[in-house]
Amino acid sequence: MARYTGAVCRLCRREGTKLFLKGTKCTSDRCPLEKRNFPPGQHGKDRKAKIVGYGLQLHEKQKAKRMYFTLESQFREYYEKANRATGVTGELLIQQLERRLDNVAFRLGFAISRRQARQVVRHGHVTVNGRKVNIPSFQVNADDEIAIRESARKLLIVEQGVQYAAQNPVPAWLEANFENMSGRVLHLPKRADVNLPINEQLIVELYSK
Repeated sequence: MARYTGAVCRLCRREGTKLFLKGTKCTSDRCPLEKRNFPPGQHGKDRKAKIVGYGLQLHEKQKAKRMYFTLESQFREYYEKANRATGVTGELLIQQLERRLDNVAFRLGFAISRRQARQVVRHGHVTVNGRKVNIPSFQVNADDEIAIRESARKLLIVEQGVQYAAQNPVPAWLEANFENMSGRVLHLPKRADVNLPINEQLIVELYSK
């Protein structure tokens, strides 16, 4: 399976904003963006041209794609599905990204970042309605019960995630039980429930060309 294996902090520097791909490091003074807030590369400091038009749309798509840690083909599929459905395309796109199992695992505190949550899911530590699911892109539904398997609850990566999540609010569309390392999907996420710096309309405009 294809996946990005490079330095994730370079992605934040490329987008000029924190994508929170490294958990607690992103909120500390060790964050590279705090020290080098310019694109990576030899000529990073010299790239000061204002981004407009197509460049702005592409920038927004890349930011969302990297924030949820998906590849281009998969992200395009999310857009195509949202475009075919009834409703606001941009909001449906964000909804699909939020409903990914790795994102839900991150939101519920099973890991300190989406990238780490992807690993937790891939290793088979997460169950949905009592059944093991190891597919990060699995789409959760309303009333689904998500939990960490009993055998994985003592893992350091999971314990750190729970401690990190306890200090951050859980989205309104989810209900978390940190003691039992479980959670429930109260309802499908609405755009107002997703507090991320993403302008989904620019993404729709990009793919509509």
